[in-house]
Amino acid sequence: MTVLSAQSIRRLCINETPMISPFTERGIVNGKSYGLSACTYDCRIAEDFVILNCGGAILVSTVERFNLPANVCGSVLDKSSYARIFVSAFNTHLDPGWFGYLTVELVNLGNKIVRYRRGEPVCQIKFEWLDEPTDIPYCGKYQNQESGPQPARYE
Repeated sequence: MTVLSAQSIRRLCINETPMISPFTERGIVNGKSYGLSACTYDCRIAEDFVILNCGGAILVSTVERFNLPANVCGSVLDKSSYARIFVSAFNTHLDPGWFGYLTVELVNLGNKIVRYRRGEPVCQIKFEWLDEPTDIPYCGKYQNQESGPQPARYE
């Protein structure tokens, strides 16, 4: 697999069926960047106001909606600004063919309460090309996931 560059991510986001919507080239909120970077896309939180207590964990949703083609997968990664205060986003995998709003699992391992407001950066996504489009794109229980944090679903 090959990591997608900013140019490849941009191309996939400005076509007829955008991979990320809304797509933003780059922005800054409260000193933290969001949108397109060299080889990732920094997502924003959709909730109006979230408090993440020390030792706490919470589910949040992204402003962005994803629509992965059959030849691209993604991985959720921490934002370095949060990792440096020991707040981590669980490293969830986005399967080729998955579409919907992303639920992000956050945990605060630090000693300070962290507050998020709508539109603030929360995590970054690294996209990779598959060696060829999969013949079994995602069609599971989280397909077309709605906005808002979604709990675990069991089959």
